[in-house]
Amino acid sequence: MLHEVLPVGPLQCNCSIFGDLESGQAIVIDPGDDVGLLTGIISRHSLRVTTIVVTHAHIDHIGGAAELKRLTGAPIYMNQDDLGLVSELERQAAWLGMKAPDIPEVDVLIGDGDVVTLQELKFHVLHTPGHTQGSVSLHVPQENKLIAGDTLFKDSIGRTDLPGGNPKQILFSIREKILTLDDRVIVIPGHGPQTTVGREREKNCFLRNL
Repeated sequence: MLHEVLPVGPLQCNCSIFGDLESGQAIVIDPGDDVGLLTGIISRHSLRVTTIVVTHAHIDHIGGAAELKRLTGAPIYMNQDDLGLVSELERQAAWLGMKAPDIPEVDVLIGDGDVVTLQELKFHVLHTPGHTQGSVSLHVPQENKLIAGDTLFKDSIGRTDLPGGNPKQILFSIREKILTLDDRVIVIPGHGPQTTVGREREKNCFLRNL
């Protein structure tokens, strides 16, 4: 199974491409920008995008979703609690001094306990609100990985001072949904280097009281 992590856009969002090389199908998670770069990698591996998943609706994670959907025809999956943020993409762009992207239409609403599939690979949806109300993380047991969005980072957690953020809620989400996973699970955060559940349990100062 191919898995490439690409920092995209001015905020360097970690976009994941999972590709099944036998079937030629692929899932793209958090196409925040640089869609040409993403489609170049997809074409190089002769892949066809069947699903686009957005962990939350901040512009750096969803900004390229509409364009990628237009180019590939793949449906967009997202949690319903972030639909309000989608409608405010123009305002988000103004905060950052960026050009507003096309507003994507979300096709499939996903929530806690749902499973997104790529052939035999299963992405288990964990609803992890706190950074935004609709934030989700994706646990991939067969790959021993967690795509954490902006909920958990190496040595940090997602910021909660933006609309929809809640500091108590994000810590609850991490405690109840992420720290219950095996310590060896590799965490791919929304920005920056990867880590593991065990490392963050031991060394992340934000989690000491959990």
